[in-house]
Amino acid sequence: MSRILIWLGLIFLVIFAIRSKIRSAQQRNQQQFRQPPPNQEVPPGAPGASQTAYKARTDKALADAETMLECARCGIFFPASEAVHANGRDYCCAAHAAAPAA
Repeated sequence: MSRILIWLGLIFLVIFAIRSKIRSAQQRNQQQFRQPPPNQEVPPGAPGASQTAYKARTDKALADAETMLECARCGIFFPASEAVHANGRDYCCAAHAAAPAA
């Protein structure tokens, strides 16, 4: 009889430990994804701070992004600012612009 009580107690402790771990993980996830009110600044190191910084970096990167063009000769993509325009087409270098059509 005492062995049954020991096993039941052990099973109860294991179930209790698992439930407590799951509960703490859920609370951590909720705190991590909680957004601050719009009029409140996010202090550095707060759960929402990294998401705000990431959004600012991606917005800046999109604003700084340059249009890419494809070379009519070799098919490589390159920034539009480096394009060589000839015969109504875009080329990656002067050599490809001067080369006869393939």
